[in-house]
Amino acid sequence: MEGASFGAGRAGGAVDPLDFLKQPQTILRATAWIFSIVVFGSIVNECYVNKDGTDPELHCIFNENESACSYGIAIGIIAFFGCIFFLVVDLQFQQISSVKDRKRAVLLDLGFSGFLSFLWFVAFCFLANQWQRTTMSKGASQGADAARAAIAFSFFSIIVWVALALKALQRYRLGTDMSLFATDQFATDPNAAYPGYPTGSGIESTETYQSPPFSETSDANPKGYQVPAY
Repeated sequence: MEGASFGAGRAGGAVDPLDFLKQPQTILRATAWIFSIVVFGSIVNECYVNKDGTDPELHCIFNENESACSYGIAIGIIAFFGCIFFLVVDLQFQQISSVKDRKRAVLLDLGFSGFLSFLWFVAFCFLANQWQRTTMSKGASQGADAARAAIAFSFFSIIVWVALALKALQRYRLGTDMSLFATDQFATDPNAAYPGYPTGSGIESTETYQSPPFSETSDANPKGYQVPAY
């Protein structure tokens, strides 16, 4: 039962790469990974612009608020490396034989996915608010498409990370249920004997063999009696 807990097969089983790539969780992580690249790539490459095209100093396109660009880049990088890390965890998950270690991995996935969902929500609101306050200039017009892409994919990232959090929650509940089942059905002591079949209803006798009743036989020549000689 331990090997089949938290939504994975028995520990030590071989991992089929095609089946792994087809899993919904793998697809969601790959999608979140691509979205993170789009967000921080768009901001780094095209969201630092000149005001009028002649000023050599570059400013953040989002209302010239450096914090908006820095926050978007930071969240994108965190999500980028987080997706890689949890893809490796998912790939090695079946090799984890301990139920406690599997539980920790699933809880870490659940906490990280929920936290990233919140951070992407903040990023979307922050970038969208600053973009609305941006005064359109020649430089801002050149990077407008990149700014809108960063905002749009921040919103899409919220949906993907919420879906990943729900998948992790589903795995956690499944593992908890199976752990309870294993605890109820099997003894905790590994050296304990396997439980036998239940006893009968009491109709049949518990004594299969019975010794014959003791019977005294009369001895023709009881001990101590001698036959007189003639």
